[in-house]
Amino acid sequence: METKWLEDFLTLAETHSFSRAAELRNITQPAFSRRIQALEAWLGTALVDRTMYPTRLTGAGEIFRAEAVSMLAHLGEVRTLLRGREHAGAEAVRIAMPHTLSLAFFPEWIRRIEQRVGPLSTKVTALNVHDAAMSLVDGTSDLALVYHHPHQPVQLDPRRFRMAIIGTESIYPYSRCDEQARPIFDFPGKPGQIIPFLSYAPNAYLKRMVDYILDHAATRPRLEVRCETDMAEGLKSMLLEGHGMAFLPENAVRRELAAGLLACVGSEYSTQMEIRAYCEYRESARGMLGAIWEDIASARPAGGPGGRAGP
Repeated sequence: METKWLEDFLTLAETHSFSRAAELRNITQPAFSRRIQALEAWLGTALVDRTMYPTRLTGAGEIFRAEAVSMLAHLGEVRTLLRGREHAGAEAVRIAMPHTLSLAFFPEWIRRIEQRVGPLSTKVTALNVHDAAMSLVDGTSDLALVYHHPHQPVQLDPRRFRMAIIGTESIYPYSRCDEQARPIFDFPGKPGQIIPFLSYAPNAYLKRMVDYILDHAATRPRLEVRCETDMAEGLKSMLLEGHGMAFLPENAVRRELAAGLLACVGSEYSTQMEIRAYCEYRESARGMLGAIWEDIASARPAGGPGGRAGP
């Protein structure tokens, strides 16, 4: 049995949809279905009732769901134990977050915390939003930083996990500028005009945010996808070379905007996300993690007018 089978199964149990679970796990639906079948074959029993919609777990599946959570958590604890440290106080805080936050938000955010609490040792893992949240559930991270939007909420059990809003992030459409600092693409363009578009991959959280913006726009532009990737930094690189226009988090392009390399081409085509921090209640008072959480709970969020932390 492979641990990814357990993670697949828990995602399916959470979403009640093979297609949605496969999307979140970043694999094709046929491959995802084969992995669930492999888990069922290994256990020798059906875990999913495929005659029902939305998908439901069988009685055995409900029993195994709790065991799968426990198994993943235990494996994480064992791995931490076997890795060993010279002393507990020197252990790095394991922080999971989306790639964009790790590049555009985290460095300045952790610097401000260190100015208040002193030097910290951290180990950052860049994942997609869903997997960053799930890393807390399976015990492979101590702290998760994620985007949150009412249209695409992050849902972790509030009885187990503390939450604090630590910032906000707005997403806008951008274009490269010419030598006169004018955007080379007009957005949403003239009626019927086709605009070259740099898009996020279907599994990306920011892709769903862009879809939300376009679905609620008064005028929907005609977009022709020229490049697709799940990395905002990849889109920014293509944007800077003039391959099209793209929606990017504002924090990811601050330097380029200040230098006149990029320009916002549609401030009305925007939405704002919260940046949230989560950690487990029982871990939030320990060592460096405790110092970070105490600072989080007492500080105002970056880029936003106030916040709240779990009790």
